Amino acid sequence: MNYAARYFELLRDSEAGQKYRNMNSHKEKNNDSEDEEFAPPPPRPRGRRQAVAAESYDPTKENDVEIKSYPKTEKQLSFLEKAVQDILIFKSVNKKQLQVVLSSFFPREVKEGELIIKQGDDGDNFYVVETGIYDIFIESGSDNRKVATIDGKGSFGELALMYNCPRAATIIAVSKGTLWCLDQKVFRAIVVTAAAKQRQRFEELLEKVPMLADLKAYERMNLADALDVKTIPNGKCIIREGDAAHNMYFIMEGKVKISVRPDKSKIEERTIAYARDGEYFGELALVLNKPRVASVYAEGDCVLAVLDTAAFERLLGPCVEIMKRNIDVYEKERQRLGLQGIQ
Repeated sequence: MNYAARYFELLRDSEAGQKYRNMNSHKEKNNDSEDEEFAPPPPRPRGRRQAVAAESYDPTKENDVEIKSYPKTEKQLSFLEKAVQDILIFKSVNKKQLQVVLSSFFPREVKEGELIIKQGDDGDNFYVVETGIYDIFIESGSDNRKVATIDGKGSFGELALMYNCPRAATIIAVSKGTLWCLDQKVFRAIVVTAAAKQRQRFEELLEKVPMLADLKAYERMNLADALDVKTIPNGKCIIREGDAAHNMYFIMEGKVKISVRPDKSKIEERTIAYARDGEYFGELALVLNKPRVASVYAEGDCVLAVLDTAAFERLLGPCVEIMKRNIDVYEKERQRLGLQGIQ
């Protein structure tokens, strides 16, 4: 959009644009005039975009990576957890994965003047600073310029966790200190491979929903990417009878209790069913804008994958259009749910 805006602004202000306007004005007066073609104005010169080049990555090939755990005190674990909590690539890590990642950090004692990483070298580790002072240099031709200093706290080298790209700077220890290091292959094996497996599991969950049986493979993948994972504590009400329906839920771990109020004028509820791993509930929200017909409670802690109806329609359009692809399947599900047919 920005490129298009710049293009048309240049066209408007350029000599070619002025000729084009004059030509159109002349055409209005003389319909017999011949068409002329003008080359578009040259784009405004821009600096070269910085990019990160990385090799393709197949999570299934990281299964042979040995994941070592290094002993740490509670204080050290707490320090590492705080150090990575605001780093973007760690925000997608769940609690179990984070504990494995933190246990995989290993310490490195550094000496004054020691070269930590060199610009242009392949990235291997991510570093968290526990103690020490570190200068950061950028080399450009014959110029070696200091651009920053890390003093006693911070981190560097996170791009190494995602890409096999050359180091973008040189870092040298100004004093003695301690670094915590995380190996790239270990991080990928824990986080990226786990994410790939989770996505596959999401797709398998979606395949179990009769109303979504006719989704194309790419549509199912899009929905899998839209699922959000939530941990629900024991006894918490997940959906309440009579409330507006906005989400559908898949049970990844644990069990839920489904209850209804036989007498709508009273608050007493009666348990009618339980749902466990691999099952789902709240699918009515995908079909019609109807209030919830039952309440659902967590029986013990449980982990749910949540599909937001707004995300569903943003990705695939109204669910009723999906249902029309396989009317027989929908009709069976409609009868089970007691819904009206597609209008």
